Amino acid sequence: MTFDMGRFSLEGKVALVTGASYGIGFAIASAFAAAGAKIAFNDINEEALERGKQAYAEAGIDARGYVADVTDEEQVARLVADIERDLGTVDILVNNAGIIKRVPMLDMPVEDWRKVIDVDLNAPFIVSKAVIPGMIAKGHGKIINICSMMSELGRETVSAYAAAKGGLKMLTRNICSEYGEANIQCNAIGPGYIATPQTAPLRELQADGSRHPFDQFIIAKTPAARWGTTEDLQGPAVFLASDASDFVNGHVLYVDGGILAYIGKQPA
Repeated sequence: MTFDMGRFSLEGKVALVTGASYGIGFAIASAFAAAGAKIAFNDINEEALERGKQAYAEAGIDARGYVADVTDEEQVARLVADIERDLGTVDILVNNAGIIKRVPMLDMPVEDWRKVIDVDLNAPFIVSKAVIPGMIAKGHGKIINICSMMSELGRETVSAYAAAKGGLKMLTRNICSEYGEANIQCNAIGPGYIATPQTAPLRELQADGSRHPFDQFIIAKTPAARWGTTEDLQGPAVFLASDASDFVNGHVLYVDGGILAYIGKQPA
């Protein structure tokens, strides 16, 4: 028996990556483009969208950008209709758009709690619901939810985020349960601590040349002894979007350098 490497190809597939103007979403969309997919992405306003369009153009990627708030069902319906008109039926959805508010639970206004749940959990439900009928009609589909280690662990100041990401893990499993028979695979990626511009301040050397305390904490907790990169997420994303993962469903693939497998170093 031989293995067909072409099963990793995304040639001709239409991929929607939400909130993919930069960071993890941009890296995943770039990998999909390299594998042959046609890329659509959204952002919440025109200014953010234009930054994304510029980033794709500089990378030599022909990506279609759309303004849409993924928490608004009517805007999402228009987004999906526009993508179908411009590129075709969505074959691959990555629910990447997300926010976090680091506030102790007792200090968090309920409005902030609701906002995090809305963007990180309700939006993946709304966008998935919008693309699944087209996937059913086409006879196949791939949905990848961007979960988190907080889908498994708690940590101070991230109660809303952890609740949303834990819920997203279960939404992933439920979409698998409901639509696996329609040849739709819904899986998730759970990134570890990834080096992005947003986390750069946590990795800057201190005045005395030492690591930032949070940087020290992450390195000590990670068997790989480093932060992840957005490139570390590209291979797993292409695998889950491709025909190579057709019998993988309802799974969360943690790309965390081993943090979730590790109890931590023994004190000296």
